[in-house]
Amino acid sequence: MSRRLSLALLALALLLAGIWYWTQRRSVTRQIFAMDTFMELTACGPHAAAALEEAVQEILRLDALLSTGRPDSEVSRLNREGGGPVSGDTAALLTASLSVWQSTGGLFDVTIYPLMDLWGFPSQDYYVPTEAELSAVLPLVDAGAMDFDGSTLSLSPGQQIDFGGIAKGYAADRCMEIFRAHGVKSALVSLGGNVQVLGSKPNGSPWRVAVQDPEGGYLLAVPVRDMAVVTSGGYQRFFEEDGQTYIHILDPRTGCPAASDLTSVTIFSPDGIMADALSTSLFIMGLEDAVAYWRSAGERFDMVLVTEDGTVYATGGLDLTADSGAVLVS
Repeated sequence: MSRRLSLALLALALLLAGIWYWTQRRSVTRQIFAMDTFMELTACGPHAAAALEEAVQEILRLDALLSTGRPDSEVSRLNREGGGPVSGDTAALLTASLSVWQSTGGLFDVTIYPLMDLWGFPSQDYYVPTEAELSAVLPLVDAGAMDFDGSTLSLSPGQQIDFGGIAKGYAADRCMEIFRAHGVKSALVSLGGNVQVLGSKPNGSPWRVAVQDPEGGYLLAVPVRDMAVVTSGGYQRFFEEDGQTYIHILDPRTGCPAASDLTSVTIFSPDGIMADALSTSLFIMGLEDAVAYWRSAGERFDMVLVTEDGTVYATGGLDLTADSGAVLVS
């Protein structure tokens, strides 16, 4: 082989290697508004664009299926008719919701919609209900009163469901499934307060997800791979009336905004649905019960808790630096 041909082949090999490297690391980003929040999805690799398009369409489909604000959604039909046959997506969400409802002693309750509606959170027409109004609505919030056989739902009179505390986690899980089906190995989705990552960054390093400080800025940057990271806090949605602040996280035991000693709960789990549901439930529990719940759950998830006095607690499964300032929970 001539020297000239050898150099030409070497140049071609380097070019092809460069093209392969670029296509593998090339990222594509899409931004949409769905499920009442701004969303951003990023995927890397040669099939990233197709994967993102399918993921976006899936989110929009789930939004149309699960929204309580759309009269033509499946959830609205179930609420209007007191139940009926359910799709596979709704069945999966009901099954997951009932599992978390049971494990949290009823603190995560998918039948909370009448209570949320009474306070005006879905419509943003905020209202502080009277004790009599709360007493009338509170008995409707009881997932145990539903009858669900896996394919058909029957609600008790007056009951209504709302997947707002779990739908984004489900949507993020579905995005991960779509990415994997397209051969995508590196991706990140940010669906409001829900972040979920697939694999590592294109350069092989872990993604770093910031935990927001309820007072502004960020507390920690946690390296993660194949993980959902979901934060719930009273600072995210609230209204004020007569000098009193009312947060959107309602305690199904009292019907009122959660009286928690926590200002923020961030859950880390490979399961987006679990992360979404537990972030709300553990916020309602407060510090002591949240830690006890985590210990009883084994190693199924990790968490960062921020208390009212600004103390940060983090569980031992997280890869934090020695100077993170967090109190280690074990």
